[in-house]
Amino acid sequence: MYDFVITGAGLAGLELGYLMAKKGSKVCVLEKDSRIGGCLQTFKRNGTLYDTGFHYVGGLDEGQPLNTLFKELDLLDLPWRRLDNEAFDEVIIGDEHYFFANGFDNFAEKIITDYKSNGHEISKESAEGIFEYARFLKDVGDNIFNVLGDAAHSNTMDLFARSAYQFLKDTIKDDKLIGVVSGTSMKLELRPETLPLYTFAQINSSFIRSAWRLEGGGMQIADKLAEGIRNFGGGVIINAKVTKFIENEGVIKAVEINGGEETIEGRNFISSIHPKLTLDLTPKEGSRIKNIFRKRIANLGNTYGMFTVNMKLKDGVVPYKNRNIYIHNNFNSIWQQSEYQPDLNNRSLMISYQAPTDRSTFTRNIDILMPMYWNELTKWEGTKVGHRGEEYEEMKRSLAEKCIEKATEYIPELKGNIEDFYTSTPLTYRDYTGTIEGSAYGIRKDCNNSLMTVLAPNTAIPNLYMTGQNLNLHGVLGVTMTAFMLYKQGNFKIT
Repeated sequence: MYDFVITGAGLAGLELGYLMAKKGSKVCVLEKDSRIGGCLQTFKRNGTLYDTGFHYVGGLDEGQPLNTLFKELDLLDLPWRRLDNEAFDEVIIGDEHYFFANGFDNFAEKIITDYKSNGHEISKESAEGIFEYARFLKDVGDNIFNVLGDAAHSNTMDLFARSAYQFLKDTIKDDKLIGVVSGTSMKLELRPETLPLYTFAQINSSFIRSAWRLEGGGMQIADKLAEGIRNFGGGVIINAKVTKFIENEGVIKAVEINGGEETIEGRNFISSIHPKLTLDLTPKEGSRIKNIFRKRIANLGNTYGMFTVNMKLKDGVVPYKNRNIYIHNNFNSIWQQSEYQPDLNNRSLMISYQAPTDRSTFTRNIDILMPMYWNELTKWEGTKVGHRGEEYEEMKRSLAEKCIEKATEYIPELKGNIEDFYTSTPLTYRDYTGTIEGSAYGIRKDCNNSLMTVLAPNTAIPNLYMTGQNLNLHGVLGVTMTAFMLYKQGNFKIT
């Protein structure tokens, strides 16, 4: 019998498996797919490596939040590459360019300088607002570990209940400047009506501290965690889809694998898949989980997904840039991405360069990401990867060509130098990772109703827990924080 049976071998499931196994617990991590990793997965086509959902992380410098967490997970010896200190992100709005710098005062000063160089006047009040905004981000990051205990939990929940957009309006006041500081928007869904201030601040704070790529792809994180679990005596099993939690006398006794092919017994059960899918695996009759809670979770909205173009480039022609590029049509469009944008020109793009492992000055791989909405894909909702038909393939080709055309305006070396490209949609992410509607950032958090949308890891079944990006925080740092919260606070039964 295992001490912990974990459903889902994405980042959160593997991190918790590693932490528990390292502590001496008997752990088994189950993955429905033939590969572990979830959005950390990489794939190879004709000798070129591509990332799926992993592009960069923030706060990995010595003493910073992700560094502290990854040190405990033994992930700091991977080939991390720090992005440019003075321009880890480039935000392009129309024909204006803004460069995000590391360090909070440095960040604020650079934003103001770039705003003026792009021909805008800035009031003293708005300039002071930028520095106040930067100080606020620093304060959120400095206190991030308080959420692992009880010291500042109420303060954190207060920030979940405040509007990010309203905070920016009250602090910075200048709508164009608000657009600029929000320009790296594709790390989260900017929804003015609902986005909590804590979500916005925690993510932006970490990247302003320091920003990093991983040479050789995000799958190295998953592989190292899985290797550690096995070395500590645990198991990571692929092609093992959990099809039922077996509940008896108010607790989970075992999980059913692949429709009854096997059962695995345990004392504690952790699910890192979507909460709705987790509840669907529990018995409907006689369960401690009430129907009203099931309906509440089923009715929660999910954030939009991503259309991705992975480009293979000719060797030695496209210079590598040690930063990311975000492209927006205009200032107003930045906070409009959460709603369906039928005009593709109004959709934002993110461009991510793959860091050459040989430290070459050229890259062989660039990814383009663009928001994509579920209503664009409903006609193929019932299909599977590789069986969606020619209309779907033509739709993807057309979107890819438009994304490449837009990117070429800013990276002219792309013209005539793309050997091949591959595409994915939220349907792809749904099928490979089990994410509902292929959501990029999980369940949509609502500052107007934070108690309903920020979920606790505990369930009504005392030995069933949840983790992952759908609970409270997304992204690598957010998911890792969520995993550590459960690790530190979980009231587990170990015998």
